[in-house]
Amino acid sequence: MAAAEAEDLRGSEGGGGLQTAKDLFAGAMGGIAQVLIGQPFDIVKVRLQTTTQYSGAIQAATSIYKHEGALAFYKGTLTPLIGIGACVSIQFGAFHSARRWFEARNHHHSNTDNSADSSLSSSNTLSYQQYFAAGAFAGVANAILSTPIEHIRIRLQSQPHERSARLYDGPLDCVRKIASQPGGVEGGGGLFRGIYRGSAVTVYREAFGYGAWFTAFEYMMNADAARNRVQRADIPAWKVALYGGLAGEALWVASYPFDVVKSKMQTDGFGEGRRYRTMRSCFAETWRAGGIGGFWKGIWPTLFRAMPVSAGTFAVVEMTMRAMS
Repeated sequence: MAAAEAEDLRGSEGGGGLQTAKDLFAGAMGGIAQVLIGQPFDIVKVRLQTTTQYSGAIQAATSIYKHEGALAFYKGTLTPLIGIGACVSIQFGAFHSARRWFEARNHHHSNTDNSADSSLSSSNTLSYQQYFAAGAFAGVANAILSTPIEHIRIRLQSQPHERSARLYDGPLDCVRKIASQPGGVEGGGGLFRGIYRGSAVTVYREAFGYGAWFTAFEYMMNADAARNRVQRADIPAWKVALYGGLAGEALWVASYPFDVVKSKMQTDGFGEGRRYRTMRSCFAETWRAGGIGGFWKGIWPTLFRAMPVSAGTFAVVEMTMRAMS
């Protein structure tokens, strides 16, 4: 019953439009926290994924600080600060919309199903397969924004630090130069095709990653509420942050190989300098170059980043939702 009461806290019975607006606002607040906490870790991850000049995460971070300065860890931050807030807003809005759809479906089935052993007959609680499906839906919805945002951010993060060697002067210049690439299979193909490079692998990453993310968090929150016989609102903030951090680890373990391929494709050249024509060719080349380990390069800074970033995201979202309830 505690799990069902926890779902009620999020307004599963309330007005759909107002509740969705609250979900979107809370997600935006969580997204801002996510960027500010995670950007330094993220630039190390991208450098390790896309270059071979560093022996590991510590050496990469030390080198960046020594040669580029402390502000280099926030290189390319403007795009994600604006965009990731919108992305996380969409993630939470889409997840809770899908969750409410499943709850309504379960409620309908519980009223028409005469089977005494129906696992959903006594409440609107979702199964964890449904939580995963709702999370995957949120990830796919998010991919519409995250693909171009991350493409631009990754190109800015991976370019040389020396001003004379820089490829892009900023986010807008990056978009302009991507759009100016020639069309065809080997080229950028204009603005839309250019900025959406890597969209297929991004959809896979988002679906698996956010399915695992939301499922892990909801499982731990529901289990805590049931174990301690409390409502979700009574779970202390430090536990919300802890469960959010652990959910972040689950997200990356579930999706990291896709992220490696995405980063490679989105830092690839254009025209004759392009190495990867398709997602499949990038997977194949990564396997040939490094075997299974090639798909996990840079995982440690990513996991270190995931705990505080995801903890901060869920804590801010949950506390914002409680304040608006």
